[in-house]
Amino acid sequence: MPEKFSEDEKKILLDHFSNADSPIFAIITSKQVDRGALMSRYSRTDKSMRRVFLDEFLSNKNRGEEFYNRVLLEYGDDSVAELGGAQIAIEGLSNLAVKKIEDRRIGLSYLEKSSRYVAWDKKVNGSYKFYKEPTIMESKYADMYLESCNLDFDVYSKNIEPMINYVREKFPIEKYTFKDSSGNEKPFSKLKTDDEIKSANTIYKGSTKAKALDVLRSLLPASTLTNVGITGNGRAFEYLLTILFSSSLKEEQTLAKQIKNELDSTIKSFVRRSDDKYGKELQEYFKEIQKLASSLAKKYAQRDRVNGTLVRLVDYEHEKDAINKIVSAALYEQSPGTPYYKILDTVKKINSSEKSKIISSFASIRKNRRHRPPRAFEMSEYTFDLVTNFGMFRDFHRHRVLTIERQLLTTDHGFAIPREITTLGIEKDFKDCMYKAKEVFDSIRKKLPEQAQYVVNFAYNYPYFIHLNLREACHLIELRTVPQGHIDYRTVAQSMYKEINKVHPTLSKIFKFVDLKKYDLERFESEKRTEEKRKKLDKK
Repeated sequence: MPEKFSEDEKKILLDHFSNADSPIFAIITSKQVDRGALMSRYSRTDKSMRRVFLDEFLSNKNRGEEFYNRVLLEYGDDSVAELGGAQIAIEGLSNLAVKKIEDRRIGLSYLEKSSRYVAWDKKVNGSYKFYKEPTIMESKYADMYLESCNLDFDVYSKNIEPMINYVREKFPIEKYTFKDSSGNEKPFSKLKTDDEIKSANTIYKGSTKAKALDVLRSLLPASTLTNVGITGNGRAFEYLLTILFSSSLKEEQTLAKQIKNELDSTIKSFVRRSDDKYGKELQEYFKEIQKLASSLAKKYAQRDRVNGTLVRLVDYEHEKDAINKIVSAALYEQSPGTPYYKILDTVKKINSSEKSKIISSFASIRKNRRHRPPRAFEMSEYTFDLVTNFGMFRDFHRHRVLTIERQLLTTDHGFAIPREITTLGIEKDFKDCMYKAKEVFDSIRKKLPEQAQYVVNFAYNYPYFIHLNLREACHLIELRTVPQGHIDYRTVAQSMYKEINKVHPTLSKIFKFVDLKKYDLERFESEKRTEEKRKKLDKK
């Protein structure tokens, strides 16, 4: 039963809560710090939250601030920092820095400027939008750095229209069907009304432009400036800030100060420790970890280069063992009182064909890729060694329910040339950009190996490994093989599926929505669905 409040109390409460008489309510009080403090205080009292507010917060305007100062600074209860949330927009940061930010997997969500919908050909005050790294700009490498990045953007910009025209010539609108006003699929030539023709052109132009920009993004250097929006809780932001403060790159150090300044205006109490004694100790710890790993790598790791794309499954368990664990985990919830080890012993005695049927039965229930396999499928894990172009890595990097470790961005592993670049006749210009970037990179990295990364193009191959469980592999591979996906990551995701299918043919049955086909205009069907939704909204 909800607590009863007086009429006067209700009037006060309605300024801070969505209602004063239901057991379910939203906290709408304006101060973020009070919202979080109320949630935390609520867990340590017999009072209702609204009563806590009336008794403890109403008369003390600094109650929330005081609460967090005591809990976070005196007691170090990190979990309460998750009760404060914020949204931060960062504009004009490099693709190198945005990846460092997006390395933080837990507690933060990101929306980044798309390289397939937005062109990077615009200039600001006569300059292309790429990061002028301060240490480089103050060194003897400044001119060659600017020359390389400007060349990339010149070739990219002058070929946007030719590439769009080429794509439209290769994949003419007459080749495709569109829905008419009755909802029937018809060739473009059979459409009659102005609205039908306009709708078809919107779909076609959107998908062909996306295709052209997909191809040309390979030219962009890691210094390319982008925008990112971040939503997260105080604890995650605090950790992010500590990582950025400990960076050896000036851009990331500057971003840490700027982000901290903005968070201080919204959730100051939740991120206070990021640059105090506690934060500085953590920063030193991160630096020591890097230093130790670097010295060990020099001592033990073999130096090697992979020239070209690599997709290799390097670690997995025998399928029989994986099936036993997955089936046992699937039975566990519905086996009250029985410990996991006893279920596992029982499952091991079931014959293989019966266990295969169990896996098939779970697969048969899935009707679309959003029907994720049950949590039991997290019991089997895989490690993939990958070398893909940096542009493609950026798409895989967005998956956070996995472990991803990566190396410094270099020009050591060759680059990928999209076939459309060759067909359009601009392969020489493309290679000129790549060779210039390599020349400049090799010069800069002798003194500044981390700063040299800014000049490396999206086309250059990049080594990293991914460790993930079967459930997440199912999500990643099915998502990244959808028809509208970029051809680079579709190809890699398809290869990952084939690798898993080779070693775990029975478990692979859970992958029901992997698309192994090739498509001309990857975004075409997606653009059609978007246009249908737009038309329905217009009717409303």
